[in-house]
Amino acid sequence: MKATANSTGHPANSDPLSEQTWLVSTINDLMNLPEWNSMAIFIAWDDWGGWYDHVAPPIVNQSNDAANDAANGSGLCGVPASGAYLDRCGYGQRLPFLVVSPYARPNFVDHSTTDTTSILRFIEDNWNLGRIGDQSFDAIAGPLLNMFDFTGTATKPLILDPSSGEPVTTQNTPSNPKKR
Repeated sequence: MKATANSTGHPANSDPLSEQTWLVSTINDLMNLPEWNSMAIFIAWDDWGGWYDHVAPPIVNQSNDAANDAANGSGLCGVPASGAYLDRCGYGQRLPFLVVSPYARPNFVDHSTTDTTSILRFIEDNWNLGRIGDQSFDAIAGPLLNMFDFTGTATKPLILDPSSGEPVTTQNTPSNPKKR
């Protein structure tokens, strides 16, 4: 799923509160489905803004196209393997990534290197689909399984108020938000 332009959080046509409202409302709706106990929601952002990252990403794919390899500076993306596709110097800057699931490890920060193709790898592995091939990054993507604990009991949904982000209780519902 992808939010409409006015709910993406991009500064040109949205804001963080609009993004939060859409995201929380969507997750609340999914948590209320009968399928919740077998669901995993992956939240991935598509740009980084540069405001929170303090570590340069690892280079997992080398390229030597000085005209297009700009993340680390011209000529600083290593030497590609023979036959490798160029113009894919990466990873790019680090992005936040969240897992919401009844089996997600609570209060857990995974320090594994992953990227958006880790989602594809999770799907491929879960349903035994194999890799795409042709130098697709799913072949080198970090796995997401470390973010889950399938040995315990599924956690109950935590419904949040889309406007405040606070947990919803019987006294604090989206239609009757708790006063601050």
